[in-house]
Amino acid sequence: MVNNSLRSLPPLQIRGRSFLALVLSPKAPLSNWLFSLDAQIKRSSQFFFGKPVILNLELLTGHEDGLEQLYNDLFARNIQIISIEGLPATSSILKSWPKNFILTGGRDIDNIDPPIDSLPKNHPIPCYIIDEPIRSGQTIFFPEGDVIITNSVASGAEINAGGSIHVYGALRGRAIAGISGQSKARIFANQMEAELLAINGYYMASEEIPERLYTKPAQVLLKENVIHVMPLLKTK
Repeated sequence: MVNNSLRSLPPLQIRGRSFLALVLSPKAPLSNWLFSLDAQIKRSSQFFFGKPVILNLELLTGHEDGLEQLYNDLFARNIQIISIEGLPATSSILKSWPKNFILTGGRDIDNIDPPIDSLPKNHPIPCYIIDEPIRSGQTIFFPEGDVIITNSVASGAEINAGGSIHVYGALRGRAIAGISGQSKARIFANQMEAELLAINGYYMASEEIPERLYTKPAQVLLKENVIHVMPLLKTK
């Protein structure tokens, strides 16, 4: 017999929702790695803000100096760890770490779709076209291909694309291209004022954009793992 009080309860709805998570892979010695992390945070204090982070420990043996304190070190830097991977959960060094976020079985995002270069000839490259302005606080996530925005991107907004990002107005938010492993992806803006630029995991903070190109038409590309900002049109 079913309890009448249970019959009056509303149905439980469970849905899935995917988010873009960043992956940090510490290297030994950890003191040097943290020093490098601090330098990057100094360059762009908002890069990790509000982003879930997966801590991949596969480059470590589990016996490094400072590993037991690493979680607290990252927490003190406002880095939100949602899971760890790469070391056995039974490792004694992790006994003092929170257990509720230890997950396994994650897949890299660049394994979801093949790189554009490997697609068959005449294969259509997907793109996502947006005509409305992207407001502050909005996040666009399109790992399948290019994102084309015929309007402007406000400060505080974020665009994530598996391929390139094209903004025909002002780009004032964060543009993260090549998230599906596309090192040849680019970022184009008719008015470059981005808070942060990133391609295939490498990024540049707003302060590093050349002054002569700030607020000007510009493109961003990756050369030898270094972000470069160049004029949108070549001048003679």
